[in-house]
Amino acid sequence: MSALERPERLQIMLSLEELQALEDFRFEKRMPSRAAAVRELLRRGLLSGGFLKVAAGTKSQDFGVISNGAAGLPQDDA
Repeated sequence: MSALERPERLQIMLSLEELQALEDFRFEKRMPSRAAAVRELLRRGLLSGGFLKVAAGTKSQDFGVISNGAAGLPQDDA
């Protein structure tokens, strides 16, 4: 059995409004799963708050969900 790529689990509870907002984001961005949508929103929040740094030379197209990686960060694999 191979090791998990993401060995840590995080359980969260959402209100119906938060869940609907998450689902709206997921479907608008064509995300493959809720987990992928949560990871993308978390990544965006951390970037906007300055907690993750963007690699020099990163282009705006590198921030897509289906690209080969965003801002030099590992890409989501749902």
